Amino acid sequence: MSDIVKFKIDGKECVADEGLNLVDAAKQNGVYIPTLCHLEGIKPAGSCRICNVKINGRYMTACTTPVADGMEVENSTQDILELRKIIVETLFVSGNHYCPACEKSGCCELQALGYKFTMLVPRFPYAFEPKEVDAESTKLYIDRNRCILCKRCVRSIKSKDGKSIFAIKGRGHNAMINIDHELAAQMTDEEATKAMDNCPVGSILKKERGYYTPIGSRKYDKKPIGSDIEESVII
Repeated sequence: MSDIVKFKIDGKECVADEGLNLVDAAKQNGVYIPTLCHLEGIKPAGSCRICNVKINGRYMTACTTPVADGMEVENSTQDILELRKIIVETLFVSGNHYCPACEKSGCCELQALGYKFTMLVPRFPYAFEPKEVDAESTKLYIDRNRCILCKRCVRSIKSKDGKSIFAIKGRGHNAMINIDHELAAQMTDEEATKAMDNCPVGSILKKERGYYTPIGSRKYDKKPIGSDIEESVII
């Protein structure tokens, strides 16, 4: 059995199993730490950096940091909130995100974080880089203009024999998500839907399924992201 540890987030006393990552541990204690790359039950990658917190005065990614006894965590200080807002703005300008025309609008975690951090106009210039769209797969449509390289699809979507259906192609500025079309052709409708749902933005879409949920009934139309976890975090 795991040992139970005690720690604090913004002064709030919390408890969790020793070794559990801080994002999931905070969630268990009613504290929301925003993230775009983390999926519960999947090995964390620390790709998006939005879950940055301060632990003993040092910035650290909460999804890759295991909780420890006596840990003091800063999650909602002004400098951390501003850092997260900068990251969200950077993701918007580095891709081509036009929310009104996106099938994931209202269910997009990046868009929801833009609202949460009261982003009106990004402070940075848009890159407007041309990025490839891949519609070759029989079930999935990949729009790399919306991809934020969170690697959720790479880490969570596997074939029946454990092979990766998605992978990162290239490095650094040239990195992009690639799909194995042969393996993707073997996906069931449920697996294709899971791939779409696991994507935090509108980059992976299941073909022949768009704009199903009407405006006003979408995931973040009535409640902001994180409101099902946090008790009272004011931004």
